[in-house]
Amino acid sequence: MIARVVGAKGAVYVWLPTTASSVSLARVEPILKAYPHVKLVQGEQLVAPEKLDVVWTTQNYHDLHHTGKSPEGANAAAFAALKPGGIYLVSDHAAKTGSGTTDTDALHRIDPELVKAEVVKAGFVFAGESNALANAGDDHTQKVFDLHDKTDQFVLKFRKP
Repeated sequence: MIARVVGAKGAVYVWLPTTASSVSLARVEPILKAYPHVKLVQGEQLVAPEKLDVVWTTQNYHDLHHTGKSPEGANAAAFAALKPGGIYLVSDHAAKTGSGTTDTDALHRIDPELVKAEVVKAGFVFAGESNALANAGDDHTQKVFDLHDKTDQFVLKFRKP
């Protein structure tokens, strides 16, 4: 979707950690073939070949807390990759407010308030949120894999000063 919006005159970088599975790489390969302006960037952290307008992470911020990765490192890498005024979007499956990282491993969810605090601590300014992916019917007690596309999700927008 982003590749189509940006068009052939723009650039899209897909970051995968060097430890990404062959399944993850296999999912990206058709996109790379279909859109020549989409480039794969691999490394321990995101390092873009140029300053970016947007960094967007979807449904994986919670993984930073239970896979040995560093949310501080990921947020710092996003900050470094962006132009001044650039936007950092974080979308993930919502956990109960106040739960912190309690549900990141077992339920694959994270408290949006914790995400806000961590990203702001990295130097970003909170710029808003969207409830477009919200689902009031999700009580935040089930694994996201059991609900598939019916989870309550949040979308947070941050700006690099």
